[in-house]
Amino acid sequence: MTNIIHQHIIKPKDIAPLITFRILFGGLMMVGALRFMVNGWIEKLYLKPTFFFKYFGFEWVQPLGEVGTYALFSLIALSAMGIMLGLFYRISTIIFFITFTYSELLDATNYLNHYYLVCLLAFLLIFLPANRAFSIDVKRNPSLQVGKIPAWTINILIFQLAVVYTFAGIAKLNYDWLFNSMPLAIWLPERADMPVLGYFFQFKATAYLFSWFGAFYDLTVAYFLLNKKTRPFAYAAVIIFHVFTKLLFNIGLFPFIMIFSTLIFFPAAFHNKWLSYIGYKKTSSTAQNSTYKYSKLTNVILRPLFIAYIALQILMPLRHWLYPSPVLWSEEGYRLSWRVMLVEKSGLVTFHIKDPKTGRQTEIVNGNYLTLFQEKQMSIQPDFILQFAHFLKKEYQQKHGIENPIITADAHVALNGRASQRYIDPTVNLAEIEPSLRHKKWVLQTTDIPIRASK
Repeated sequence: MTNIIHQHIIKPKDIAPLITFRILFGGLMMVGALRFMVNGWIEKLYLKPTFFFKYFGFEWVQPLGEVGTYALFSLIALSAMGIMLGLFYRISTIIFFITFTYSELLDATNYLNHYYLVCLLAFLLIFLPANRAFSIDVKRNPSLQVGKIPAWTINILIFQLAVVYTFAGIAKLNYDWLFNSMPLAIWLPERADMPVLGYFFQFKATAYLFSWFGAFYDLTVAYFLLNKKTRPFAYAAVIIFHVFTKLLFNIGLFPFIMIFSTLIFFPAAFHNKWLSYIGYKKTSSTAQNSTYKYSKLTNVILRPLFIAYIALQILMPLRHWLYPSPVLWSEEGYRLSWRVMLVEKSGLVTFHIKDPKTGRQTEIVNGNYLTLFQEKQMSIQPDFILQFAHFLKKEYQQKHGIENPIITADAHVALNGRASQRYIDPTVNLAEIEPSLRHKKWVLQTTDIPIRASK
């Protein structure tokens, strides 16, 4: 155990892998923020909506208006550039983490797994000495330069990426993915016009092949990357897999994040060679032989923090076992669990508001309050349905003078090619249900999926 602790936590390691990670992560995040502004996605996702869905506990996060939102994304881009260049690194990482996380908390309908991953990686970088070589900070203050860092500062990033892949693979060990090839059996035929390979996408066998390979890839790739002999082949698989998924599906920057981030698995010699092409030189033997050391107080703080962090990363993807419903159906414990591309879900929900005093009833047109994207996301996620019901409650209390409106939902959802089923108990007054993390008894059980089949 002592040897393991020394090897993976304490032992000094060459700083080069961390420098590569810093440059690529910062550069990619800067491009991503600029891309968001140039493509008009700020207007579409943050300025056009008049109502925003929230994560439980983060209802206090509010939109910032046009000027504020553009300022927010400008800070994201500038701080990401600071990370890339190693300029005011600690301040840049803190600003990036806060601003990027805030942007993701503004509207939960925009949730994507790789946005969550970016938040986690940014959080980790705050505590890592990734600016202690080949950075503007070192140019400004050469005494900052070191050549070695504790092994854990690299291994914590490797751990995070391994968690993503491993739990994404475990999530694929469900009946729909393995034995119905869902949802790939729906998605692949839609790409039949793709040159060369498109012809094969019309066959169910192709969907089965992709499903089983996807599960095997996610479950094993991190461990093949850890092995010196299999690492080159595993990384080639990373490139092929993520480029292919990028061509097939609209999944944003996720493929590039994984392709760049997994370079951290390679040894220092690889990174030193790569960095030499862009001007990295070991100019000072003294600095290169010195090891970055955290103060005793910092170690006291960081040790329990990262133990808690590691435990949380392992437990969060397993929390769906606390709920009796299939996770793909009820989505209880679905987010923040690396469930990547597992669901083809469509829904339709109609809200009815009744005045208990007069008995008058009104049917809501969701589009009067939500964008088309928000309405689509809301109709298949119970917590969003409840949030919107509470919004309607306040709306009708304030604008129509209905003191205690009764709000019910006529909701139907189709999951992974199944026939549409009733989703929400239509007799439940959603206005009386308080948001919580408890099991949502008002979400009806599906008759087509065994309780644990999707888990």
